[in-house]
Amino acid sequence: MSDSFNALKAREEKLLCRTYGRYPLAVARAEGCRLFDPEGREYVDLLAGIAVAGLGHCRPELAEVMAEQARRLVHVSNLFYQAEQLDLAERLLSTCHLGKVFFCNSGAEANESAIKLARRYMRKVKGREAFEIVTLEGSFHGRTLATLTATGQTAKIKDGFGPLPEGFVILPFGDLEAMDRAVGDKTAAVMVEMIQGEGGVRPLPPGYVQALAQLCRDRDVLLVADEVQTGLCRTGKFWAHQHFGIKPDILTSAKGLANGLPMGAMLATDEVARGFEPGSHATTFGGGALVSAVASRVIDILIREDLARRAAEMGRFAMGEARKLAEKHPDKISTVRGMGLMIGIELKFPGEEVWKALLSRGFVLNLTHERVLRLLPPLIIPKQDILAFMRALDEVLGG
Repeated sequence: MSDSFNALKAREEKLLCRTYGRYPLAVARAEGCRLFDPEGREYVDLLAGIAVAGLGHCRPELAEVMAEQARRLVHVSNLFYQAEQLDLAERLLSTCHLGKVFFCNSGAEANESAIKLARRYMRKVKGREAFEIVTLEGSFHGRTLATLTATGQTAKIKDGFGPLPEGFVILPFGDLEAMDRAVGDKTAAVMVEMIQGEGGVRPLPPGYVQALAQLCRDRDVLLVADEVQTGLCRTGKFWAHQHFGIKPDILTSAKGLANGLPMGAMLATDEVARGFEPGSHATTFGGGALVSAVASRVIDILIREDLARRAAEMGRFAMGEARKLAEKHPDKISTVRGMGLMIGIELKFPGEEVWKALLSRGFVLNLTHERVLRLLPPLIIPKQDILAFMRALDEVLGG
Protein backbone atom coordinates (compact mmCIF):
# COMPACT_ATOMS: atom_id res chain seq x y z
CA MET A 1 0.00 0.00 0.00
CA SER A 2 1.18 3.51 -0.75
CA ASP A 3 1.99 6.09 1.90
CA SER A 4 -1.00 8.18 0.85
CA PHE A 5 -3.34 5.19 1.23
CA ASN A 6 -1.97 4.34 4.66
CA ALA A 7 -2.33 7.97 5.75
CA LEU A 8 -5.95 8.01 4.57
CA LYS A 9 -6.67 4.75 6.41
CA ALA A 10 -5.14 6.10 9.61
CA ARG A 11 -7.28 9.25 9.40
CA GLU A 12 -10.42 7.17 9.00
CA GLU A 13 -9.63 4.91 11.94
CA LYS A 14 -9.31 8.02 14.07
CA LEU A 15 -12.43 9.80 12.83
CA LEU A 16 -15.17 7.39 11.73
CA CYS A 17 -17.28 4.74 13.43
CA ARG A 18 -15.98 1.35 12.38
CA THR A 19 -19.06 0.03 10.62
CA TYR A 20 -17.52 -0.85 7.25
CA GLY A 21 -15.11 -3.52 6.13
CA ARG A 22 -13.35 -1.33 3.57
CA TYR A 23 -11.77 -2.64 0.41
CA PRO A 24 -8.00 -1.98 0.19
CA LEU A 25 -8.62 0.81 -2.28
CA ALA A 26 -9.07 4.58 -2.05
CA VAL A 27 -11.02 6.21 -4.87
CA ALA A 28 -9.97 9.73 -5.83
CA ARG A 29 -12.16 10.19 -8.90
CA ALA A 30 -14.40 8.28 -11.29
CA GLU A 31 -15.56 8.57 -14.87
CA GLY A 32 -17.90 6.37 -16.87
CA CYS A 33 -17.05 2.76 -15.99
CA ARG A 34 -13.67 3.61 -14.45
CA LEU A 35 -12.41 4.34 -10.93
CA PHE A 36 -9.04 5.97 -10.23
CA ASP A 37 -7.01 5.76 -7.02
CA PRO A 38 -4.97 8.72 -5.68
CA GLU A 39 -1.92 7.52 -7.63
CA GLY A 40 -3.91 7.50 -10.85
CA ARG A 41 -4.26 3.74 -11.24
CA GLU A 42 -7.31 2.78 -13.26
CA TYR A 43 -9.91 0.15 -12.28
CA VAL A 44 -12.81 -1.29 -14.25
CA ASP A 45 -15.88 -0.77 -12.08
CA LEU A 46 -18.08 -3.87 -12.09
CA LEU A 47 -19.90 -2.83 -8.90
CA ALA A 48 -21.24 0.65 -9.77
CA GLY A 49 -21.44 1.70 -6.14
CA ILE A 50 -23.56 -1.42 -5.45
CA ALA A 51 -25.94 -1.03 -8.41
CA VAL A 52 -26.15 2.75 -7.99
CA ALA A 53 -24.21 4.31 -10.87
CA GLY A 54 -26.22 2.62 -13.59
CA LEU A 55 -25.43 5.41 -16.05
CA GLY A 56 -21.75 5.43 -15.11
CA HIS A 57 -19.85 7.88 -12.95
CA CYS A 58 -19.85 11.67 -13.29
CA ARG A 59 -22.02 11.70 -16.40
CA PRO A 60 -21.80 15.24 -17.84
CA GLU A 61 -25.52 15.44 -18.63
CA LEU A 62 -26.40 14.75 -15.00
CA ALA A 63 -23.74 17.14 -13.72
CA GLU A 64 -25.35 19.88 -15.81
CA VAL A 65 -28.78 19.10 -14.35
CA MET A 66 -27.32 19.24 -10.81
CA ALA A 67 -25.62 22.57 -11.44
CA GLU A 68 -28.65 24.17 -13.07
CA GLN A 69 -31.04 22.96 -10.37
CA ALA A 70 -28.64 23.95 -7.57
CA ARG A 71 -28.77 27.53 -8.82
CA ARG A 72 -32.58 27.52 -8.76
CA LEU A 73 -33.85 25.40 -5.84
CA VAL A 74 -32.26 22.70 -3.69
CA HIS A 75 -34.38 22.13 -0.59
CA VAL A 76 -37.42 23.67 1.10
CA SER A 77 -38.89 20.53 2.80
CA ASN A 78 -42.12 18.72 2.00
CA LEU A 79 -44.27 21.51 3.40
CA PHE A 80 -44.38 23.03 -0.09
CA TYR A 81 -45.56 22.02 -3.55
CA GLN A 82 -42.63 21.42 -5.91
CA ALA A 83 -42.93 20.81 -9.63
CA GLU A 84 -39.70 18.80 -9.69
CA GLN A 85 -41.28 16.13 -7.46
CA LEU A 86 -44.33 15.88 -9.67
CA ASP A 87 -42.27 15.66 -12.85
CA LEU A 88 -40.37 12.76 -11.33
CA ALA A 89 -43.54 11.08 -10.08
CA GLU A 90 -45.07 11.20 -13.56
CA ARG A 91 -41.96 9.67 -15.12
CA LEU A 92 -41.59 6.98 -12.48
CA LEU A 93 -45.24 5.93 -12.43
CA SER A 94 -45.29 5.75 -16.24
CA THR A 95 -42.89 2.80 -16.07
CA CYS A 96 -45.30 0.48 -14.22
CA HIS A 97 -48.91 -0.14 -13.21
CA LEU A 98 -48.82 1.73 -9.88
CA GLY A 99 -50.58 5.01 -9.16
CA LYS A 100 -48.98 6.84 -6.22
CA VAL A 101 -45.43 7.41 -4.96
CA PHE A 102 -43.76 8.44 -1.72
CA PHE A 103 -40.20 9.79 -2.02
CA CYS A 104 -37.51 9.20 0.58
CA ASN A 105 -33.72 8.94 0.80
CA SER A 106 -32.71 5.27 0.67
CA GLY A 107 -33.78 1.72 0.05
CA ALA A 108 -34.16 1.01 3.76
CA GLU A 109 -36.49 3.99 4.08
CA ALA A 110 -38.48 2.88 1.04
CA ASN A 111 -38.93 -0.57 2.57
CA GLU A 112 -39.77 0.93 5.96
CA SER A 113 -42.43 3.01 4.21
CA ALA A 114 -43.81 -0.10 2.54
CA ILE A 115 -44.06 -1.93 5.87
CA LYS A 116 -45.82 1.01 7.50
CA LEU A 117 -48.22 1.46 4.58
CA ALA A 118 -49.12 -2.23 4.47
CA ARG A 119 -49.93 -2.32 8.17
CA ARG A 120 -51.82 0.96 8.17
CA TYR A 121 -53.82 0.07 5.06
CA MET A 122 -54.96 -3.17 6.65
CA ARG A 123 -56.00 -1.48 9.89
CA LYS A 124 -57.39 1.86 8.70
CA VAL A 125 -58.85 0.97 5.31
CA LYS A 126 -59.62 -2.75 5.48
CA GLY A 127 -60.46 -2.76 9.20
CA ARG A 128 -58.38 -5.89 9.80
CA GLU A 129 -55.90 -6.53 12.60
CA ALA A 130 -53.33 -7.80 10.10
CA PHE A 131 -49.76 -6.73 10.85
CA GLU A 132 -47.35 -9.56 10.03
CA ILE A 133 -44.81 -9.02 7.27
CA VAL A 134 -43.62 -12.25 5.65
CA THR A 135 -40.16 -12.37 4.02
CA LEU A 136 -37.75 -15.04 2.80
CA GLU A 137 -34.52 -16.54 4.04
CA GLY A 138 -31.55 -14.93 2.32
CA SER A 139 -33.36 -11.64 1.79
CA PHE A 140 -31.94 -8.21 2.54
CA HIS A 141 -34.32 -5.31 3.11
CA GLY A 142 -32.25 -2.71 4.98
CA ARG A 143 -30.67 -1.77 8.29
CA THR A 144 -33.34 0.18 10.15
CA LEU A 145 -34.71 -1.86 13.04
CA ALA A 146 -37.81 -2.92 11.08
CA THR A 147 -36.05 -3.69 7.79
CA LEU A 148 -33.22 -5.42 9.65
CA THR A 149 -35.79 -7.65 11.34
CA ALA A 150 -37.40 -8.33 7.97
CA THR A 151 -34.03 -9.34 6.52
CA GLY A 152 -33.70 -13.11 6.34
CA GLN A 153 -29.97 -13.43 6.83
CA THR A 154 -27.66 -14.71 9.55
CA ALA A 155 -27.80 -13.45 13.08
CA LYS A 156 -24.49 -11.63 12.59
CA ILE A 157 -26.07 -8.48 11.14
CA LYS A 158 -28.73 -8.52 13.86
CA ASP A 159 -26.38 -9.26 16.74
CA GLY A 160 -26.62 -6.79 19.60
CA PHE A 161 -29.63 -4.87 18.29
CA GLY A 162 -32.38 -6.63 20.20
CA PRO A 163 -35.09 -6.58 21.15
CA LEU A 164 -36.14 -6.45 17.53
CA PRO A 165 -39.67 -5.46 16.49
CA GLU A 166 -42.39 -8.10 16.50
CA GLY A 167 -44.59 -9.04 13.59
CA PHE A 168 -42.10 -10.48 11.09
CA VAL A 169 -42.09 -14.02 9.74
CA ILE A 170 -39.15 -15.37 7.71
CA LEU A 171 -39.80 -18.42 5.50
CA PRO A 172 -37.57 -20.76 3.47
CA PHE A 173 -36.55 -19.52 0.01
CA GLY A 174 -38.88 -20.72 -2.75
CA ASP A 175 -40.99 -22.93 -0.47
CA LEU A 176 -44.59 -22.42 -1.55
CA GLU A 177 -45.99 -24.91 0.97
CA ALA A 178 -44.39 -23.00 3.82
CA MET A 179 -45.86 -19.79 2.42
CA ASP A 180 -49.28 -21.38 2.14
CA ARG A 181 -49.14 -22.41 5.80
CA ALA A 182 -47.81 -19.06 7.05
CA VAL A 183 -50.08 -16.55 5.27
CA GLY A 184 -53.21 -16.08 7.33
CA ASP A 185 -55.51 -13.61 9.05
CA LYS A 186 -52.62 -11.74 10.71
CA THR A 187 -50.63 -11.31 7.48
CA ALA A 188 -50.52 -7.77 6.11
CA ALA A 189 -48.01 -8.33 3.32
CA VAL A 190 -45.45 -10.62 1.77
CA MET A 191 -42.27 -8.74 0.83
CA VAL A 192 -39.82 -10.37 -1.60
CA GLU A 193 -36.94 -9.53 -3.90
CA MET A 194 -37.41 -10.99 -7.37
CA ILE A 195 -33.66 -11.63 -7.26
CA GLN A 196 -31.90 -11.69 -3.91
CA GLY A 197 -28.83 -9.50 -4.29
CA GLU A 198 -27.08 -9.59 -0.93
CA GLY A 199 -28.41 -13.14 -0.67
CA GLY A 200 -26.07 -14.29 -3.45
CA VAL A 201 -27.82 -13.21 -6.68
CA ARG A 202 -30.62 -15.79 -6.38
CA PRO A 203 -33.61 -15.31 -8.71
CA LEU A 204 -36.92 -16.60 -7.40
CA PRO A 205 -38.28 -19.48 -9.51
CA PRO A 206 -40.87 -18.08 -12.00
CA GLY A 207 -43.50 -20.61 -10.96
CA TYR A 208 -43.03 -19.66 -7.33
CA VAL A 209 -43.44 -15.95 -8.05
CA GLN A 210 -46.66 -16.46 -10.01
CA ALA A 211 -48.10 -18.84 -7.41
CA LEU A 212 -47.15 -16.40 -4.64
CA ALA A 213 -48.91 -13.54 -6.42
CA GLN A 214 -52.05 -15.68 -6.78
CA LEU A 215 -51.87 -16.74 -3.13
CA CYS A 216 -51.70 -13.10 -2.03
CA ARG A 217 -54.71 -12.24 -4.20
CA ASP A 218 -56.71 -15.20 -2.92
CA ARG A 219 -55.98 -14.35 0.73
CA ASP A 220 -56.37 -10.57 0.30
CA VAL A 221 -52.77 -9.98 1.38
CA LEU A 222 -50.50 -7.32 -0.12
CA LEU A 223 -47.53 -8.27 -2.27
CA VAL A 224 -44.50 -5.99 -1.91
CA ALA A 225 -41.72 -6.16 -4.50
CA ASP A 226 -38.41 -4.95 -3.07
CA GLU A 227 -36.78 -3.59 -6.24
CA VAL A 228 -34.15 -1.50 -4.49
CA GLN A 229 -31.39 -3.37 -6.30
CA THR A 230 -33.25 -5.02 -9.18
CA GLY A 231 -35.12 -2.02 -10.53
CA LEU A 232 -34.34 0.66 -13.11
CA CYS A 233 -33.38 -1.66 -16.01
CA ARG A 234 -30.82 -3.65 -14.01
CA THR A 235 -32.30 -7.07 -14.90
CA GLY A 236 -33.26 -6.43 -18.51
CA LYS A 237 -36.72 -5.01 -17.79
CA PHE A 238 -37.43 -1.64 -16.24
CA TRP A 239 -38.59 -3.53 -13.13
CA ALA A 240 -37.66 -7.12 -12.33
CA HIS A 241 -41.23 -8.15 -11.49
CA GLN A 242 -42.14 -7.46 -15.12
CA HIS A 243 -40.23 -10.62 -16.08
CA PHE A 244 -42.80 -12.65 -14.17
CA GLY A 245 -46.03 -11.08 -15.41
CA ILE A 246 -47.22 -10.04 -11.95
CA LYS A 247 -48.47 -6.75 -10.51
CA PRO A 248 -47.35 -6.12 -6.92
CA ASP A 249 -49.40 -3.83 -4.70
CA ILE A 250 -46.31 -1.97 -3.50
CA LEU A 251 -42.88 -1.54 -5.08
CA THR A 252 -39.74 -0.07 -3.53
CA SER A 253 -36.83 1.54 -5.35
CA ALA A 254 -33.59 3.37 -4.58
CA LYS A 255 -29.92 2.78 -5.52
CA GLY A 256 -29.79 3.75 -9.22
CA LEU A 257 -32.74 6.15 -9.06
CA ALA A 258 -30.60 9.31 -8.90
CA ASN A 259 -27.32 7.72 -10.07
CA GLY A 260 -25.44 8.44 -6.86
CA LEU A 261 -27.51 11.05 -5.05
CA PRO A 262 -29.47 9.70 -2.05
CA MET A 263 -32.94 8.92 -3.36
CA GLY A 264 -35.57 6.30 -2.63
CA ALA A 265 -39.18 5.77 -3.60
CA MET A 266 -42.12 3.64 -2.55
CA LEU A 267 -44.80 3.14 -5.19
CA ALA A 268 -48.28 1.80 -4.48
CA THR A 269 -51.62 1.26 -6.16
CA ASP A 270 -54.17 4.03 -5.71
CA GLU A 271 -56.18 1.72 -3.48
CA VAL A 272 -53.34 0.77 -1.15
CA ALA A 273 -52.08 4.38 -1.00
CA ARG A 274 -55.30 5.18 0.87
CA GLY A 275 -53.50 3.78 3.92
CA PHE A 276 -51.54 7.01 4.22
CA GLU A 277 -53.02 10.39 5.04
CA PRO A 278 -51.43 13.74 6.02
CA GLY A 279 -49.28 13.27 9.10
CA SER A 280 -49.14 9.47 8.96
CA HIS A 281 -45.69 9.35 7.36
CA ALA A 282 -43.10 11.91 6.33
CA THR A 283 -39.48 12.77 5.61
CA THR A 284 -37.54 16.03 5.73
CA PHE A 285 -35.23 15.48 2.77
CA GLY A 286 -37.09 12.97 0.60
CA GLY A 287 -37.85 14.09 -2.94
CA GLY A 288 -36.10 17.44 -2.70
CA ALA A 289 -35.94 19.54 -5.83
CA LEU A 290 -32.32 18.77 -6.69
CA VAL A 291 -32.47 14.99 -6.32
CA SER A 292 -35.85 14.89 -8.07
CA ALA A 293 -34.53 16.81 -11.06
CA VAL A 294 -31.58 14.44 -11.37
CA ALA A 295 -33.74 11.33 -10.95
CA SER A 296 -36.11 12.60 -13.66
CA ARG A 297 -33.21 12.90 -16.06
CA VAL A 298 -31.95 9.44 -15.07
CA ILE A 299 -35.30 7.94 -16.07
CA ASP A 300 -35.25 9.93 -19.32
CA ILE A 301 -31.82 8.49 -20.17
CA LEU A 302 -32.75 4.93 -19.20
CA ILE A 303 -35.68 5.09 -21.61
CA ARG A 304 -33.99 7.15 -24.33
CA GLU A 305 -31.01 4.81 -24.53
CA ASP A 306 -33.14 1.67 -24.13
CA LEU A 307 -30.88 0.48 -21.33
CA ALA A 308 -33.24 -2.31 -20.26
CA ARG A 309 -32.71 -3.96 -23.64
CA ARG A 310 -28.98 -3.33 -23.44
CA ALA A 311 -28.78 -4.82 -19.94
CA ALA A 312 -30.58 -7.93 -21.19
CA GLU A 313 -28.22 -8.31 -24.15
CA MET A 314 -25.02 -7.61 -22.23
CA GLY A 315 -26.19 -9.84 -19.39
CA ARG A 316 -26.75 -12.76 -21.74
CA PHE A 317 -23.30 -12.19 -23.19
CA ALA A 318 -21.62 -11.94 -19.77
CA MET A 319 -23.36 -15.01 -18.38
CA GLY A 320 -22.53 -16.92 -21.55
CA GLU A 321 -18.84 -16.10 -21.10
CA ALA A 322 -19.00 -16.97 -17.40
CA ARG A 323 -20.60 -20.33 -18.18
CA LYS A 324 -17.78 -21.08 -20.59
CA LEU A 325 -15.42 -20.56 -17.67
CA ALA A 326 -17.58 -22.84 -15.51
CA GLU A 327 -17.16 -25.57 -18.12
CA LYS A 328 -13.42 -24.92 -18.27
CA HIS A 329 -13.03 -24.85 -14.48
CA PRO A 330 -15.66 -27.30 -13.17
CA ASP A 331 -13.66 -27.78 -9.98
CA LYS A 332 -13.67 -24.03 -9.28
CA ILE A 333 -17.06 -22.63 -10.38
CA SER A 334 -20.26 -24.08 -8.95
CA THR A 335 -22.87 -22.11 -10.88
CA VAL A 336 -23.56 -18.90 -12.79
CA ARG A 337 -26.90 -17.19 -12.26
CA GLY A 338 -28.66 -13.86 -12.55
CA MET A 339 -30.73 -11.69 -14.86
CA GLY A 340 -29.51 -8.86 -17.04
CA LEU A 341 -26.51 -7.12 -15.51
CA MET A 342 -27.07 -8.62 -12.07
CA ILE A 343 -24.84 -11.67 -12.13
CA GLY A 344 -23.49 -14.08 -9.55
CA ILE A 345 -20.60 -16.47 -10.18
CA GLU A 346 -20.58 -18.93 -7.29
CA LEU A 347 -17.28 -20.59 -6.49
CA LYS A 348 -16.83 -24.00 -4.90
CA PHE A 349 -14.57 -22.55 -2.22
CA PRO A 350 -14.23 -19.31 -0.20
CA GLY A 351 -13.47 -16.65 -2.78
CA GLU A 352 -11.58 -13.93 -0.93
CA GLU A 353 -8.26 -14.72 -2.57
CA VAL A 354 -9.87 -14.77 -6.01
CA TRP A 355 -11.53 -11.42 -5.29
CA LYS A 356 -8.23 -9.93 -4.11
CA ALA A 357 -6.42 -11.22 -7.20
CA LEU A 358 -9.04 -9.65 -9.46
CA LEU A 359 -8.76 -6.34 -7.61
CA SER A 360 -4.99 -6.42 -8.04
CA ARG A 361 -5.59 -6.83 -11.77
CA GLY A 362 -7.77 -3.72 -11.81
CA PHE A 363 -11.31 -5.11 -11.50
CA VAL A 364 -13.67 -3.89 -8.78
CA LEU A 365 -16.50 -6.24 -7.87
CA ASN A 366 -18.23 -7.64 -4.82
CA LEU A 367 -17.91 -10.91 -2.93
CA THR A 368 -21.07 -11.97 -1.12
CA HIS A 369 -21.76 -15.02 1.02
CA GLU A 370 -18.02 -15.73 0.90
CA ARG A 371 -18.29 -17.61 -2.40
CA VAL A 372 -20.32 -15.50 -4.85
CA LEU A 373 -18.57 -13.03 -7.14
CA ARG A 374 -21.31 -10.45 -7.68
CA LEU A 375 -21.27 -8.30 -10.81
CA LEU A 376 -23.41 -5.12 -10.85
CA PRO A 377 -21.66 -3.00 -13.49
CA PRO A 378 -22.94 0.24 -14.95
CA LEU A 379 -25.61 -0.47 -17.55
CA ILE A 380 -23.35 1.22 -20.11
CA ILE A 381 -20.47 -1.23 -19.54
CA PRO A 382 -18.73 -1.99 -22.87
CA LYS A 383 -18.35 -5.57 -24.07
CA GLN A 384 -14.57 -5.31 -24.05
CA ASP A 385 -14.58 -4.66 -20.29
CA ILE A 386 -16.61 -7.80 -19.71
CA LEU A 387 -14.25 -9.81 -21.88
CA ALA A 388 -11.23 -8.39 -20.07
CA PHE A 389 -12.74 -9.37 -16.72
CA MET A 390 -13.48 -12.91 -17.92
CA ARG A 391 -9.90 -13.28 -19.14
CA ALA A 392 -8.61 -12.13 -15.78
CA LEU A 393 -10.93 -14.53 -13.92
CA ASP A 394 -9.76 -17.34 -16.20
CA GLU A 395 -6.14 -16.54 -15.35
CA VAL A 396 -6.83 -16.37 -11.63
CA LEU A 397 -8.72 -19.66 -11.56
CA GLY A 398 -6.12 -21.31 -13.76
CA GLY A 399 -3.27 -20.16 -11.56
